Amino acid sequence: MIRRRNPFPGVTRVTDRHGKVRWRFRRGAFSTYLPGPYASAEFRAAYEAAVEGSKTPAAREGSPFGTLGWLIEQYLRSPRYANLSAIRKDTLRRELDWLRREAGDLPYARFGMRHVEALMAKKAGPTAQNAVKKNLSMLFNFAIRAELTAHNPARAAERRKENPEGYHTWTEVEIDRYLAKHGPGTKPRLAIMLFLCTGASRQDAARLGWQNVSAGRIRYRRGKTGIEADLPILPELAEELCHVPADTMLFLTHGQGRPYKPETLGNWFKDQCKAAGLPHCSAHGLRKAGARRIAERGGTEHEVMSFMAHATPKEGATYTKKASRARMADSALAKVFGAKPEQTLSNLSDRLDKRGS
Repeated sequence: MIRRRNPFPGVTRVTDRHGKVRWRFRRGAFSTYLPGPYASAEFRAAYEAAVEGSKTPAAREGSPFGTLGWLIEQYLRSPRYANLSAIRKDTLRRELDWLRREAGDLPYARFGMRHVEALMAKKAGPTAQNAVKKNLSMLFNFAIRAELTAHNPARAAERRKENPEGYHTWTEVEIDRYLAKHGPGTKPRLAIMLFLCTGASRQDAARLGWQNVSAGRIRYRRGKTGIEADLPILPELAEELCHVPADTMLFLTHGQGRPYKPETLGNWFKDQCKAAGLPHCSAHGLRKAGARRIAERGGTEHEVMSFMAHATPKEGATYTKKASRARMADSALAKVFGAKPEQTLSNLSDRLDKRGS
């Protein structure tokens, strides 16, 4: 029997943990998954880029002048896109590729609000729909600055209502539950301490290692903002780092010491949360939990900003305001119930009664 030659050397068929078939390209230390059906145009474009050592295909030429696809290609060649962080480029590129597949052949100059909202409706969930509106607005603003058009139809499109809290912020009870499941010296325990005690995101935690540690401090530069975080190593984190060999390059690895991709690390950590009975928790929620702890202990907006390596204290204000409201509520109720000290009524429920037997 004659064995057929692989038309795409380096590509192997992989079934992920969800049972989904994916196509993976590997050459030496370089590895990436290829999108789209096998041998499709999208697959071939990604394969050609992977052969050249890139995880994203170059901007495709040949989109007719004046189409949305052409406008996207102009943006991808612009300094504005070139100046983005690597992880933001990857995310944005996937989102723009979706727009190009859905409406790349349409003339952008004839876009109206209804076209924007029709594209938004193709996505499931308010967050994904708002991302479509945001990306189209970005493209039209780029076109306005380049004097390619005079209007931005995405501005008038109605934004979908999202959960204002965003990712769930871990509570102290949830943190204790996770720690009870994953004991000292385990990789899941090390992971939660890295997220919680450093404010690192997935992409930052995936790069942390002994090279970031010096004189009892851990320093790293956030991949998203480029802001440097310079933090003391808290005792809880120091205890877990004692279990990491000194010759280990990265703290969190998988397989044979291979580094995690941010998405892979996030998926792995999500599995550890599920194992602890916390399916609603995530790595990002631990960044928020660290900020919450600082705010609840009287930390300022600038202190929260320093911990999370934000560029401005605006996001830190979210946590300090919430903590201030809680402290003021405590103070207000103390004044109400402290006005009549002779009334020392016991709580109605034994479960809430601090004085009852």
